[in-house]
Amino acid sequence: MAIMNCLQVHPSYEMTVDEFKAWLHRFDNDHDGRISREELEDALYSLRTWFAWWKARQGMKGADTNKNGLIDNNKEIEKLIVYAQQRLHMKICQNDW
Repeated sequence: MAIMNCLQVHPSYEMTVDEFKAWLHRFDNDHDGRISREELEDALYSLRTWFAWWKARQGMKGADTNKNGLIDNNKEIEKLIVYAQQRLHMKICQNDW
């Protein structure tokens, strides 16, 4: 897990789904295992993304299927990954071990 804390992520780099989840988990400030819009916004700010607040809102809008304001299950994480690939142009590949 220490390696994941040192992971430097940039949208033009390729990462696996597990690396994306580990990177996203770094911004889970309240350590509840769920990602809020504010935490997603912090993650996008770390990438120096323009209009991170708006992109976080759009990402939540598309990924939060149960409309509780949190990314809190695998289905929602998968939708967030699709959003990151399509709208943020992040290269996230499946884990091929």
